[in-house]
Amino acid sequence: MKRYLLFFAFLLPLLCPLSAQNWDINTVHRVNSWDGRFIRDYNKVVSKSEPYLAVGIPVAMALTAWIKDDRDLLKDAVYVGTSVAGAFVVTYGLKYLVGRDRPYERYPDRVHPYSLESSPSFPSGHTATAFALATSLSIRYPKWYVIAPSALWACSVGVSRMNEGVHYPSDVLAGAAIGAGLAVANVYINRWLNRWLFGD
Repeated sequence: MKRYLLFFAFLLPLLCPLSAQNWDINTVHRVNSWDGRFIRDYNKVVSKSEPYLAVGIPVAMALTAWIKDDRDLLKDAVYVGTSVAGAFVVTYGLKYLVGRDRPYERYPDRVHPYSLESSPSFPSGHTATAFALATSLSIRYPKWYVIAPSALWACSVGVSRMNEGVHYPSDVLAGAAIGAGLAVANVYINRWLNRWLFGD
């Protein structure tokens, strides 16, 4: 019995990376294969919407706060904006540190690119900033009509990146964890930032 346990204890670390890699490529292959005009168009629109919404929403909040002279809204805009910016910086730093090939580069026979990207694959920057935006908005405005659409949009961004053939699911999951995690951590960072900016 001990011999079998030792054998499996030795074999498990060798097999886990293989099964994880197989899961990664099999999943992106499956999602990339989803076809139909509506699915392709939806994923393309969602994927392209990410930079506009991730930057546009905190900027719109800041402009509205400035016009209305609303200090609390300005604090919210700073919190949401710094959450998105933090996710962007961390993911792009990790991309070049890890240097993972895109799925369509590594497996051209299994994954078709519907858009081309010049940066490395891991983690997904689009997903990270989408989740940073969705999480920070949900923390600041914990209402179902904010949480539900922002969560749906952020998840759709992650799926769209796989459907486009530019990310593995592990890229997307890592991006989601980074974005949501930074938005939560930024609650505490912004307490210091608010004291520095607003004297609170």
